Amino acid sequence: MQDGFVKVAARSPKVSVADVHANVDACVAEAADAVRSDGAKLVVLPELCVTGYTCEDLFWQDELLDAAERGLRTLAERTTVLDALVLVGIPARVNDKLYNCAAALAHGELLGLVPKRNIPNYNEFYEARHFAAGPTDVSHVRFADWENIPFGTSQLFACSTLLQLKVAVEVCEDLWVASPPSIAHAQAGATVICNLSASNAVVGKADYRRELVVGQSARLVSAYVYASAGWGESTQDLVFSAHDLIAENGVLLAQASPFGEAAVTTEIDVASLSAERRRLSTFGCTPTAQDAGYEVTTFSLATADTRLTRRVDPHPFVPANPARRAERCEDVLSIQSHGLAKRLSHTRSDCAVVGVSGGLDSTLALLVCARAFDILGLDRSGILAVTMPGFGTTDRTHGNATVLADTLGATLREVDITTAVLQHFSDIGHDESDHSVTYENAQARERMQVLMDMANQEGGLVVGTGDLSELALGWATYNADHMSMYGVNAGIPKTLVRHLVRYVADITASDGLSRVLLDVLDTPVSPELLPATAHGTISQRTEDLVGPYELHDFFLYQVLRRGFAPRKVYRLARYALGEGTAAGYDDATILKWLRTFYRRFFSQQFKRSCLPDGPKVGSVAVSPRGDLRMPSDACANSWLRELAGLGK
Repeated sequence: MQDGFVKVAARSPKVSVADVHANVDACVAEAADAVRSDGAKLVVLPELCVTGYTCEDLFWQDELLDAAERGLRTLAERTTVLDALVLVGIPARVNDKLYNCAAALAHGELLGLVPKRNIPNYNEFYEARHFAAGPTDVSHVRFADWENIPFGTSQLFACSTLLQLKVAVEVCEDLWVASPPSIAHAQAGATVICNLSASNAVVGKADYRRELVVGQSARLVSAYVYASAGWGESTQDLVFSAHDLIAENGVLLAQASPFGEAAVTTEIDVASLSAERRRLSTFGCTPTAQDAGYEVTTFSLATADTRLTRRVDPHPFVPANPARRAERCEDVLSIQSHGLAKRLSHTRSDCAVVGVSGGLDSTLALLVCARAFDILGLDRSGILAVTMPGFGTTDRTHGNATVLADTLGATLREVDITTAVLQHFSDIGHDESDHSVTYENAQARERMQVLMDMANQEGGLVVGTGDLSELALGWATYNADHMSMYGVNAGIPKTLVRHLVRYVADITASDGLSRVLLDVLDTPVSPELLPATAHGTISQRTEDLVGPYELHDFFLYQVLRRGFAPRKVYRLARYALGEGTAAGYDDATILKWLRTFYRRFFSQQFKRSCLPDGPKVGSVAVSPRGDLRMPSDACANSWLRELAGLGK
């Protein structure tokens, strides 16, 4: 359960209708297999699986109900050795009423009975014939020779060895009503909602069921574990498909295909769920579960490492599915271009000035300018694309910048900055053979001066090209490419920039534009501030200096969006991008660049504290007026110390 991960399982045992003895055997077998084979710490079994859901009027028979009570006692005894919380469906007689309940078992003890609150009595369901609606308030009852057992829907089962693991239960129909009990459960502190269900199969219902589970997990910022009845239930009028589902905060982590394996296991991250709730100021919760009228029963689980099997996205900013990726790219481009269009309209400007280098970021910025001008019905000749060759400019990038401007119908201007920079070196007494940071930054600042003054001449706006990844790492020259009048790429991570440019290359009707965009994509990322090689090729490669953007964007997402500690970020990076994956980074490389990320992220905040305006695009942003309010002199030592012992 390290790092907040808990292995959970939803299992649908093969039941025999009204044969409690056989059903107990099946339930024990499923629970034992989930724990011993998969390492599950929470096992959820279906609604009324001790007897079978489809017993109909047999639920009037004391023989069946007596057997169910004896069966639950047997089930508890036979699962004593399992280090897990097991939830199983059972009919329960309480105070001369019959209730459809979930029994919570741990280490041989019955922790509580949670009754179904909403009893369906429509279409194919007529549960009200047999079952009463469960009370919200918790009382204590005698059941199956257990004394003083909590009974009622307002219950939480809290793990004493992993404080963020707080489990609550609803039963089948409870999820399908307008105000599910799980809303109150989550507000009382439950991070995991378990649903014991017997939802029958009809055409189209599986999709709706999946949407319900995933949507409820998102709404409640919780995990949702759904176990549904399957093989063995009576098929007299209904068929059950064992559609088991596990979702977490709006993401479907795992599902058993209807009529398939009838078992699903994965890990949920309860620490992440708790952190997300703290971040969301509108997430309504009570100070304690008791304040909400809930009874809390504790249980303990042995702490152990949880082997990860769930998918951890190696590229969290870029959808893996091509269709979704195309939708994302179109959405992002629309946000960028409409943001710029509003700014141009507000300032009554029909001129945008953008420095074009032939690299990815300036290419994207120019494409956004073209879209913004089209939105406003402006002539694209009002886009002033300025190429400013210097000491490191190569023929390839210069040529691409030129072709790109011409293809898009922008006005191309060229200003060679070499003479001006050499004069500046002379003015400040800097030796031009000294290729230090002064040598590099002088070029960047001269370029920004040219752009700003041209914008003044034309009554236009300087459009910034720097992206989110560069801002996170501080890979920008202060008051140079760090500055602009509107930064259209400020919310775009570098890994997504590539896909945005490729998306335009794929959809454009212009073969010329597509060709130049593909060549830009094939060009190494470089600021081109150091002289080119003797062969005229780029000598300065950004990722050799600050590390692979693939890694840094992964770190950025886990640190800013998820708030994970360094040890957990490292663990996830190894799992998603380490050896044995498509990326194949070794542990030492991941650790090296993670340290670099933290050092640069903290030390470069002063650049982010005075960023120009620019649109937020995704769930991660660094604007000081938006998502990131961070002191410029914050210290990274605590984060770096946690990394110090790793990788040894």
